[in-house]
Amino acid sequence: MKTNVLKAVADETRLEMLKKISRGAICACELPAIVKKTQPAISQHLKVLSEAGLVKRRKEGAKRIYSLSRKGTKVLKDVSGW
Repeated sequence: MKTNVLKAVADETRLEMLKKISRGAICACELPAIVKKTQPAISQHLKVLSEAGLVKRRKEGAKRIYSLSRKGTKVLKDVSGW
């Protein structure tokens, strides 16, 4: 099921994660310390952001690296304009 973009960015934690990811690709393992959430919570938030098409994921060995998608870039510009 696709996640609505507005629903995805409406959550404060997801928006904070999205802003961090927009500054450069980041390993999912680094996000819990940044947003003060557990790894399972981070995984759920990343799933929502991925389903909304805002972030993309690639594997590097055992690590999962997230970066902003084109759609995510546009959404962040629109959100910051509000």
